[in-house]
Amino acid sequence: MTSARNPSQKKIQKQLLDAASELSDEVDQLQFAEPVTHVYNPLRYAWNLHQKYVRQIGADAHVLFLGMNPGPWGMAQSGVPFGEIDSVVQWMGLKGEVERPSNEHPKRPIEGLNCSRSEVSGRRLWGLISERYPEPSNFFQQHFVANYCPLVFMEESGRNRTPDKLPAAERDALQAVCDAHLKKVIAAAPWTDLVGVGAFAENCLQRVVKSMEQTSVSIHRILHPSPASPAANKDWAGKATSQLVEARIW
Repeated sequence: MTSARNPSQKKIQKQLLDAASELSDEVDQLQFAEPVTHVYNPLRYAWNLHQKYVRQIGADAHVLFLGMNPGPWGMAQSGVPFGEIDSVVQWMGLKGEVERPSNEHPKRPIEGLNCSRSEVSGRRLWGLISERYPEPSNFFQQHFVANYCPLVFMEESGRNRTPDKLPAAERDALQAVCDAHLKKVIAAAPWTDLVGVGAFAENCLQRVVKSMEQTSVSIHRILHPSPASPAANKDWAGKATSQLVEARIW
């Protein structure tokens, strides 16, 4: 049952898609200097799949998971946050074509859902979710996963550079745009719990919620599933589940 205080499902979806479209346009206006040489915006070239992903959200969505930015083998390929290909295709059942970014790095080609590489963070996150919710609609009825920043930053070598490692001026300009977008995401649905996937995302949630004076929402954090984190390489699923149980989300 949809509670009376909930916006309709289609209204939530429209607000999220409108916000994502505006974000895509705004980040495309930003400039990034070396060592960043290539910037991908999957909200642009993978918009078709991103729309299909967003349209899974249900009218009773009240738990938002927030990541940092796309990985080269996840959302960069699929347009889905933490979008490990197997999870997107086999569990979510999404299908569609993905275009190519204009400035494609030769070591980071965009192959869409045909990409054979696996995004470890996405495999861990969506793997845990799919184990608990074998039917994706049961998850998306009450939960949603988003990214704070939609861009992928790469150096000449192909090395990934995360938003927190950008120079201060570039980081501040990006933060202004992404904070404004996050406010729209938070306003789009009656969230009760916001979950930062990692410390960076949690800090973003705290900063933006404070600026909105949202008093009825709780902010939590789970361990980021990145293989770059030693703690995540030892029973990440068990640790994340314990954190969600302690937060009374699961």
